[in-house]
Amino acid sequence: MKLAIALVLLVIATLLFHWLSPWWFTPLASNWGAVDTTVDITLYITGFVFVAVNLFMAYAIFRYRHDPSRRAHYEPENKKLEIWLTGITAVGVVAMLAPGLIVWADFIDPPEDADIVEVVGEQWQWSYRFPGEDGVLGKVDSRHVGPDNPFGMAPDDAAGRDDVLVRNKDLHLPIDRPVKVLLRSKDVLHDFAVPQFRVKMDLIPGTVTYLWFTPTRTGNFDILCMELCGIAHYAMRGQVIVNTGDDFNAWLAEQPTWEMMQGRIAGDPSIGEGQYAVCSACHGAMGEGNVALNAPALAGLQGWYLERQLQYYKDGVRGSHKDDIYGQQMAPMAAMLADDDAVRHMVAYIESLPAVDMQSSLLGNVAKGADHYVTCGACHGGEAQGNYALQAPKLSGQHDWYLKRQLANFRSGIRGAHKKDNYGNQMVLMSRALHNEQSVNDLLAYLNTM
Repeated sequence: MKLAIALVLLVIATLLFHWLSPWWFTPLASNWGAVDTTVDITLYITGFVFVAVNLFMAYAIFRYRHDPSRRAHYEPENKKLEIWLTGITAVGVVAMLAPGLIVWADFIDPPEDADIVEVVGEQWQWSYRFPGEDGVLGKVDSRHVGPDNPFGMAPDDAAGRDDVLVRNKDLHLPIDRPVKVLLRSKDVLHDFAVPQFRVKMDLIPGTVTYLWFTPTRTGNFDILCMELCGIAHYAMRGQVIVNTGDDFNAWLAEQPTWEMMQGRIAGDPSIGEGQYAVCSACHGAMGEGNVALNAPALAGLQGWYLERQLQYYKDGVRGSHKDDIYGQQMAPMAAMLADDDAVRHMVAYIESLPAVDMQSSLLGNVAKGADHYVTCGACHGGEAQGNYALQAPKLSGQHDWYLKRQLANFRSGIRGAHKKDNYGNQMVLMSRALHNEQSVNDLLAYLNTM
């Protein structure tokens, strides 16, 4: 009797949870209302079966409960009942699968006039490529990927010269225009998903998959990676920003093409040396850093990382937080570099400076620090040498007091909170894995051994 009551209460509680729960689909923002309908059909069928089976079990337990005056009837087979149950089950399965197959047939058949955009996934960022005026995307190959060619564009393919390259986690699209999304991975399995659009698809290394949809309302919508792609999988996020047609065209016109990227001049260390004279007042003549002036070492850092940070200062991504005292000092200094060419000249000179030996200023447990570094090493390398593929800078050869301050800034949101700081956003989450100051000191003590 108690078990029968428990089953009835389970059914009632489940129905109440379903109807009263705040956890439901996000509001639809695309043409894929059929996906919601398919899910609803599946839910209603399985829900009906769940209620029917559990109530029947409760009835059977109550109706055929133990009674010493009755004797059970043994019936090993009932073909008629088995035929009915098999038939009903088959109808139910078909009713669940058929709508999904119909929707899938539409899902893999994009309109011929659909716009094209390529989504590129990598640990742990999204980037995007649009065809230029010729309407054709150029050839790509992972063998071409490097600091000056992050998309792996084929250098000799004329069709790719006007491709628009967006090295940012946010994807802009126009409203009410169908778009076919080509999906490419540079490293491991990823999965591109936008819950509000009801679309998701795996990115498989070595091939190109696709999906399509039509945004039906303006706004910002979450991009998630729904494939466990590594240690920072949960931080691999972005947004689809749906604009009006005019706003989208204006944004697209501001993005660089592959031809523009190829046309950038290489940095000249001889020009950069003259520009560095101002920097040397704080960072030292050889880029060795200066603790008295809170200036970190620059010598030994990778050029791509230096270039990104200088651009962040110029754009206000770094140095704009009210509590970032030293960043606020650095921002106007970076602004003295008039354009991208000036930044590259400066970086070229800093890259030519020899790395310097650092003196430890913190005490910590090296063995515990090595355990903490296992997580960090997944991006920054086993010897803290940095990793371009993961956009993780070199940590070895840097002042421990500076690294400690940056970890504190990440942990408190002083650094990495800006919406355009794609990689800083991830570091905010990763830095909070260090629970206290002693953990930070232990980690830095280990880094000092490298």
